[in-house]
Parts: sequence; C-alpha cells; structure tokens
Amino acid sequence: MTINDLEAVPALHQVREQLYATVRRIRRFEEEIVGLVNSNEIPGVTHEYIGEEAIAAGVCAALNTDDVLTSTHRGHGHLIARGVPIREMVAELLAREAGTNRGRGGSMHVADLSRGILGANGIVAAGAPIAAGAAWAALRRGTRGVAVSFFGDGGLNQGVLAESMNLAALWKLPVLFVCENNGYAVSLSVEGSTSGAILERARAFGLSAQTVDGMDAEEVLRVTAELLAAVRSGGGPAFVECRAYRFTGHNSAEGMMGLPPYRQEQEIARWRERDPVEIMGGRLSDARRGELDAEIEQELSDAIAFAREQPFPAVSTARDYVYAGLPLPRLGYAS
Repeated sequence: MTINDLEAVPALHQVREQLYATVRRIRRFEEEIVGLVNSNEIPGVTHEYIGEEAIAAGVCAALNTDDVLTSTHRGHGHLIARGVPIREMVAELLAREAGTNRGRGGSMHVADLSRGILGANGIVAAGAPIAAGAAWAALRRGTRGVAVSFFGDGGLNQGVLAESMNLAALWKLPVLFVCENNGYAVSLSVEGSTSGAILERARAFGLSAQTVDGMDAEEVLRVTAELLAAVRSGGGPAFVECRAYRFTGHNSAEGMMGLPPYRQEQEIARWRERDPVEIMGGRLSDARRGELDAEIEQELSDAIAFAREQPFPAVSTARDYVYAGLPLPRLGYAS
C-alpha cells in the first residue's frame, strides 16, 4: 500500500472511518480492561495504550496480510489494530481457554501467529531481533513481506536494538522499526535518558528515518506507507519515530507504586488537547461517529460476556505448550 497523499485516495472517508474505529476500539478496550483489573477479574496489572492509539492504527493500516509484527508490554493496541478479535483478547486477559494463547500468555505475552503477530514481550526492545529474524526469513522465501518492530523510547538505549538495526542494514532486511516515543520510560523522561538525536541513531546505520505526529492516525498511515514502499522494493530497513503521549501512568498500578510526581498536570492537559480519538472523530460526521461508537460498545459488551462464560484451562494442562516439542537431536543434544 503506497499513499503519498491521503487526500488523493478514493473513498477517503472509508480510510478515516477505519482509522477512527480502530483508535476508538483500542481506547474503549483499554478503559474496560482497566476496570476489570481494578475489580480483580484480571490478575496483575495492565499497561494502558491510552493516548497512543493512533500509532497502532496508522502503522497496521499500511500492512499487508503477509506482514508480521512484534509487540511490547504495552501491546493491546497493536493486536487490535491488526485485527485480533477482541473477545479472544478479553478471554486471554481473563485467563480463559478461549483466549488467543489459551489463557497462558496474559497481557504482556499475547500472540496470534495466524495474523502474523509474533508476540507481545515483557522485555524492553526484545521484539527487535525477532522481527529481524522474521524479515530474514521473508527475504529467503522471496516474498514481499515485511516485519514491523514496535518499541518505546525506553528501548532506544537497549543494545539489542542497535544490534538488530545494524544487522538489518547490513543484510538489507525488510524491517520497519517503530519507536513509540511517549516521552517517558516509566518515570524517566526521554530527555534525561537519551543523548543525541533519535533519528540520527538510525541514520548512522544507513536506515531511512522519519519523525511523525503520533497523535494523528492519518499522518502515521501516510508516513508508514511511504517508508514501507521503499522497504518492500529492496531499499533495506527503515525507522519511524512516532511522537505521542500516554495519558495514564506506566501501568494501572502506578498509583500504588509510591512514585514521586514526574509529570506536570499542565503537560498532561496540553497533550490531551490532541487526543487521537478526537482528532480522527472530528473528521467524521456526528451521525457516523455515533454509529461507530454504538457498534464498538456492543462489540465490547459481547466480548466481555463471551469471555466470562469460557472455562479456565484445566490444571492437568499446566505444563502444556512450555516447549515446542522438537526432537532433542534437532536441538543438537544427545538423545
């Protein structure tokens, strides 16, 4: 998908409806999930994607069916934008057998190989080498598939990301590295953790790199489509920095973590004026926006009801799926 000018795309309103529906679905999903966490229906915590929805919506709208992606600990939005049924995601977070990973992955390890989602990951920037490997496989198979690696600004200082960009550039792998720069790694600001210019780090490896307004799904789609067109044509890996902001804390338990204040209310309010949901919603008619909102509310209600009715995994299966099941000789060990 190559889009140089979204205004020139036929049926632009359909693109905008799709993007709005995606950002709205992610927003409402995250809000409902936080409620289920707070009521102890979902164990543990969740890392909300609230405020960053436009990134997932725009990037994933530019992908083809044979593309793959790696996600992060803040990954619900990536999966929803890629088309994973939310009822399967709710079931997974409720630890039910009908979940995407049969209730065994939970929030930070959701995967759906049937849709090219190689997994969320609780290790910062750990998806980068996985994406590079998937891109190498696509190159070997001779397909035009690309791999997308999402990571936050906190991942910029992980050595494995630099290693992955270096290898991707050397081998001209079809990878798009997507930096979701929301300004903070937990409570440490990007200014206090990252020296130099972010784009120059990628360009030093020879990657094509751009910055985009990560609060505007339409703009993210435009820039992502341009970069992917070059990647698919054999131009090697690319890098996009999406500047956005998380409206909530690092995770749903931040209020109980005893962290000292690290963000000013004025800063949060200023970013909220550029809410991704309102930006895309403002490009639709009130009537159509209302219709989409109602559809999403029904979808969420049905998904939660479905998940609650599903059984938990049987205790006897607790050790299932731990290993891939390959014969030991193939792993290089004696039988």
